[in-house]
Amino acid sequence: MDRIENIDFCIRYLLEQNHTQADIPTTLAEKQRLLRALMNIWEPQPLSDEFIRAQNAELQAQLADKGVVKIENSKLKIEIWQGDITRLRVDAIVNAANSCGLGCWHPLHACIDNAIHSAAGLQLRQECNNVLRGDEMATGDAIITPGYNLPSQYVIHTVGPIISDGVPTPEQERQLADCYRNTLALAEANGCHSIAFCCISTGEFRFPNRRAAEIAVQTVKEYTSTYALTHSHNNAFTVVFNVFKDIDYDIYRQLLGKD
Repeated sequence: MDRIENIDFCIRYLLEQNHTQADIPTTLAEKQRLLRALMNIWEPQPLSDEFIRAQNAELQAQLADKGVVKIENSKLKIEIWQGDITRLRVDAIVNAANSCGLGCWHPLHACIDNAIHSAAGLQLRQECNNVLRGDEMATGDAIITPGYNLPSQYVIHTVGPIISDGVPTPEQERQLADCYRNTLALAEANGCHSIAFCCISTGEFRFPNRRAAEIAVQTVKEYTSTYALTHSHNNAFTVVFNVFKDIDYDIYRQLLGKD
């Protein structure tokens, strides 16, 4: 199948699985949007090998269109990178998950949870479902899964606190720090030497950007200090703070003294 035939097959397959009807658009961009929307509402269930091959081919083509950004890992360091986290070739990227842990269910939503699951493929939702077995994730918890069609080997999913009034309590600040600590512990336990963090709990979870960044930087610096002491024979470990908004880029540059 060529690319158009391939994506049309994926759309028809998911329309049938989702018991949904829709006209298949004519342009590649519109087809990609419909495919992503159908992936976002897909309930975990068996997938045919033919669908997985077709989906993977399309997602790998999309990745090639975006381009992969490789983060070099030669020493213990903390970096900032602004852009799409699904382009990063690191050992693990961090997903700001919701408590159900299965990805975002809102079609075409702009959150990072949606972006990561859409780029990785439906195997990621399947895997999260297999790991959690119907349980919800507690705030501060983390789980690790393969990255599937992402350039990263792993995705580490963690649930940050939701700040309903925009003013975090001391307990919520501790929960956010737990997200970083538990994620780093999982990364180390799985042999990772590079990891990219998104801005956990900011945005729709309403954790103030600067305070969230302060907690992130402090927790990561504490971890890397301990890592350097306990891995003196091989202390190559890179932490990337991945940001999307200019405001977060400016905050992290100030906190890390890169201005």
